[in-house]
Amino acid sequence: MDWGNVTAEELVDALKEVEWSMPPRPLAEFFAKFTIPKSRAKWNSRFKCNLYYYRTNYFILVTLILVIGFIRNPLALIAVSLAGLSVACLNDSFAVAVSDRLTRLARRVSPPLAAKLRAPITSGVRGRPLKGTVHICGRDRRYIISCIFAISALLWFLSSAFITVFGALAVGITLSWAHASFRTPNLKARLNSFREEFRAVWRGYSNA
Repeated sequence: MDWGNVTAEELVDALKEVEWSMPPRPLAEFFAKFTIPKSRAKWNSRFKCNLYYYRTNYFILVTLILVIGFIRNPLALIAVSLAGLSVACLNDSFAVAVSDRLTRLARRVSPPLAAKLRAPITSGVRGRPLKGTVHICGRDRRYIISCIFAISALLWFLSSAFITVFGALAVGITLSWAHASFRTPNLKARLNSFREEFRAVWRGYSNA
């Protein structure tokens, strides 16, 4: 495969379709040989080839740097988690599931408390009142999400989570970019590229 002729859009599409459950490449191979590309065209082809071939390694690298950042700043992890929870609660089924879990937990601890957390009368679906507003623990979902988001925003400010998250992402992406730019593509990467190209052509014939 001539990676120099592969556009950024085609590379993104290939990364979407490729199998991400593959194990990462061995470290001995990952750190084997580095050289400076002789031209911009060589760098362009090398970068795309390595990005495709070592995709799992780069994902793990960025994840590990994020983990290290959160270990150094645990409050930032709480802030990010709460922000993710507030966004996830916008999904009806997720919000209903969270409400059910919390209600069951409260029922084990204190039945009177569970009765207070029960959602209003519904039309056959738990957590959904007749007029269609989703409730979490008996409260309007919008109120719960607003409270969670407010706490998350405060923690983002107090913990400097922006610096932790975006700093870790910047370091991880920079290291991945440097590796993809200077790691000399080996024979395995080239053979893997040709194999994927053959599979793409074969799928095209099969769907025709």
